[in-house]
Amino acid sequence: MRLPEPRGPLTSALCTDLTGGTLAPATVDLAERIAATTTDPLLDEDLQLALAICYELHYRGLDGVAEDWEWDPDLLRLRAHLERVHTAALRELVGELEVTDEPVDRQLTALIAADDGPSLSAYMSRTGSLEQWREYLTLRSVYHLKEGDPHTFAVPRLSGRTKAAMVEIQADEYGGGSPARMHSELFAGMMRDLGLDAGYGALWDDAPAAAFASVNTMSLFGLHRRWRGAALGHLACVEMTSSEPSRRYAAGLRRLGFDGSTTVFYDEHVEADAVHEQIASVDMCGSLVAGEPALTDDVLFGAACSLAMDGLAARHLLGAWEAGRSALRGTRAIAA
Repeated sequence: MRLPEPRGPLTSALCTDLTGGTLAPATVDLAERIAATTTDPLLDEDLQLALAICYELHYRGLDGVAEDWEWDPDLLRLRAHLERVHTAALRELVGELEVTDEPVDRQLTALIAADDGPSLSAYMSRTGSLEQWREYLTLRSVYHLKEGDPHTFAVPRLSGRTKAAMVEIQADEYGGGSPARMHSELFAGMMRDLGLDAGYGALWDDAPAAAFASVNTMSLFGLHRRWRGAALGHLACVEMTSSEPSRRYAAGLRRLGFDGSTTVFYDEHVEADAVHEQIASVDMCGSLVAGEPALTDDVLFGAACSLAMDGLAARHLLGAWEAGRSALRGTRAIAA
């Protein structure tokens, strides 16, 4: 994919250095200063895009950027400054989590039940306009066009029943061997039906920081062995919370006149994630903490981050629409 448009001094310097072949010490220092002074890291456009650019080198790469950058020590040092402030912001956002002696699947269920974030799916089902749907899909495309990939990084860090359970879930994400059934491809088809460019990374310039903060959280967990418990907790929460919202999203698209060929992405999640819920919470997370009880805290932290990131995106979208403006980067107004 092409390099996105810079959103501030850090992304401007970073893009220049990556294409030029040399990372200037001043760029690393700039990342450290921005990480130390930003007041809202998870919604900082410059910081979140810079972190996403660093992570994208582990996915499909960037046009004009040499593949050797993926493991460049200085770039990893720059990324670490951003990761530290991102992680601290996640800790502050989710707050202190209560860990009990109950089975981890029950603790996950209780954590989800206690979530009081806004229901974006309910809004989109009953009220969402076609333009709002396009904005929502633009935001979600940052993740869904690589759906499954951030979590899959955790697979080699697991063993036994835990690994087998995760692979079972991820196999469905990738269409069970059928490229046309891959969830990323189903999402791309839905984007095309709504008149959006479904090219990988094509809408990055339009997506707000909240979109990148969500995916960066998954990438952080998946790419660090230290966060393997959080990666599994995050995935489990996704599987445990997506079935009913997917049903509502599908209903919202049908309300606008789209049929099953468009809603197939959500229809697939209604059924698949209902099955995945027990596999994720009991087989995957349950077996992980049975073998490594110390990871219980991380599993719950990952799940809490999943809920918090969904809430962050929902508040961004709904807040913009309520104010009668676009939720994407830009100034065009839409009907509230």
